[in-house]
Amino acid sequence: MRGMPTDTLTSAAAAIAGEITALRRAVHAEPELGLHTPKTRDKVRAALVGLPIEWREGPSTTGLVGILKGGAGPGRSVLLRGDTDALPMPEETGLDFASTIPGVMHACGHDAHVAMLAGAVRVLAQRVDTLKGEVRFMFQPGEEGFHGARFMLEDGLLDPLPDAAFALHVMPNAPHGLIGGRAGPLLAAADMLEIAVTGRGGHASMPHDTLDPVPVACEIVLALQAMVARKVSVFDPAVVTIARLDAGTTHNVIPDTARLTGTMRTLSAQTRARLKDEIPLLAAGIAGAHGMTVEVRITEGFPVTLCDPAAVSFGEGLAREMFGPEAFRRLPDPIMGAEDFAYVLEKVPGAMFFIGVSHQGDDWQQCCGIHSTRMMVDETVMPQGAAYLAGLAERFLESGFAA
Repeated sequence: MRGMPTDTLTSAAAAIAGEITALRRAVHAEPELGLHTPKTRDKVRAALVGLPIEWREGPSTTGLVGILKGGAGPGRSVLLRGDTDALPMPEETGLDFASTIPGVMHACGHDAHVAMLAGAVRVLAQRVDTLKGEVRFMFQPGEEGFHGARFMLEDGLLDPLPDAAFALHVMPNAPHGLIGGRAGPLLAAADMLEIAVTGRGGHASMPHDTLDPVPVACEIVLALQAMVARKVSVFDPAVVTIARLDAGTTHNVIPDTARLTGTMRTLSAQTRARLKDEIPLLAAGIAGAHGMTVEVRITEGFPVTLCDPAAVSFGEGLAREMFGPEAFRRLPDPIMGAEDFAYVLEKVPGAMFFIGVSHQGDDWQQCCGIHSTRMMVDETVMPQGAAYLAGLAERFLESGFAA
């Protein structure tokens, strides 16, 4: 039997729209980097003071897990997650509440994620007497490459593991208020690739007396593209991008070493493992053919973000029920960006969804995207996001993915 109608969720979130917006702006103005975001943590605690929340913190991060125990007795458990960290980049939005920290900006929408999750906490706390089971709220730092979710898992902050987990990510390049998702791989695994080719430097006018690593490094770049095109299935794709080449100090000296730095993106563990095996062989073969040596280092990043099909169908049905039949769109393809909520989804069935935050009437295809110095969020969408997160939790506690 279902609990209160979902329209009460949307009205409850709309009633606290001012508080949701205020928290987002406060977090936006004081962005923090990495695994330790104490000002953001304190803002969250202050915004939720007085609510019946039990808090957990661990030694590795300033991450918070809040626990709301339903008054209707024991039952299922569900996790809602919002990330808290910003990016090391300047802000050029011109907003009244723009970043006050030079070179740091909430350009990925984590400020909105914090505010929407806090809004969901407040909405669900109003309904705690009707909830059967337990809702956990994961305010997680270190998403931008710092493996914050993994550290919080290793610290035991999610033990015992919940029965389901959900996250909601803003998307400026999507229609206003539209929720999207897909079953299976939603986002890619991301690993960093570093290749150092070492030869023997000398005068640039006498290359025959040297072992010039620069053309060899360039050959490796081209060979990587051929390898992906010819050895990786188009039905299980990969992206290998060399984004940086460093060599030399001046125009007339051949250096000893040329260094390549780039990223590897994959959508399956199998293709990820294959690239890790084959790239060192390829680089060593090319360098060896020219009498040079090579060192390849692959730094493992986030795994593939895999969404449970039942969880995605559950979220789709709820979005259509709450916001109308056109409120949800299945994404036809994965996105080759990466997300450390993947660590949670490796252990717990669940899904991440996107919500469009372009301004109503804007050409969303031309909006500045995430990680842009001019990325903007239409704050009027945030109560919808808070209501949706609350609905995911409440409905899952009622009936699991079968709802």
